[in-house]
Amino acid sequence: MGSYFSEERSVEAVNERMGEGIDPRLRLVMGKLVEHLHAFAKEVELTEAEWALGIDFLTRTGQICSPERQEFILLSDTLGLSMLVDAINNRRPHGATENTVFGPFHVEGAPLREMGDNICLDGKGESCLFEGTITDLDGTPLEGVELDVWSDNADGYYDVQQPDIQPKWNNRGRFRTGADGRYAFRGIKPVSYPIPDDGPVGKMLAALGRHPNRPGHMHLLVKAEGFHTIVSHSFVEGDAYLADDTVFGVKDSLIASFERIDGDTVWRSRFDIVMARPGETGGTPSQPAVTAADPGVR
Repeated sequence: MGSYFSEERSVEAVNERMGEGIDPRLRLVMGKLVEHLHAFAKEVELTEAEWALGIDFLTRTGQICSPERQEFILLSDTLGLSMLVDAINNRRPHGATENTVFGPFHVEGAPLREMGDNICLDGKGESCLFEGTITDLDGTPLEGVELDVWSDNADGYYDVQQPDIQPKWNNRGRFRTGADGRYAFRGIKPVSYPIPDDGPVGKMLAALGRHPNRPGHMHLLVKAEGFHTIVSHSFVEGDAYLADDTVFGVKDSLIASFERIDGDTVWRSRFDIVMARPGETGGTPSQPAVTAADPGVR
């Protein structure tokens, strides 16, 4: 029989109530959640008014969620939890391209395009040539890799955010590498943009003196048989928000160079991609990554 609840033995009182024969992983995760949650409340000596405010904040966060908007994952993003979970579940050896957050705006089935094609369909923005080589850790070019790319338009919106304004598949495309492992396509130089900040998470950021902005980036989803799938971005070198991306997605290795070409009328960005095989991983998480049904709004 478990003990009665007290401030000193609050964790034990709660965790002793768990039944026999429950899933061991569930026991571990929930037990640690209770342990750290109670430790937080004790450390800050949480007041009843603060507790009520927290409950109200979570209630409003849930109420604004919809099939198009997942405010809880936005909360996870802005607290750095999404990036931490991604890092734990995607450890790779030195030299392999690093992961970052997926984002909510990927669309399955983007058109398969020829190398060199232009994915910008609305004619807006500064033209940019994206190119690079996809190799394994030994530097061997990889053939048959699928590279799925997408970015915002010059106004900072993805096509799915403006279905009545932007052409379908604007700034999106899939490419497959040949024997040389090279890729090349034209798009626009991505621009920085704010995450939706009209809800509880936006109010939290404002109260904390934080801005809601993400630096410009090109999304990359890289798939090849026998290799870890890469979910990543190439970030715009020199962007004002690189050092304080509101969802903490930037890594030094993901900042891509941008230079002027064609008489300074076009940008060029080179970003090489290195894939790792499962046996080459630098560490294995104790549990497989869990994919949310609805991605966050980033």
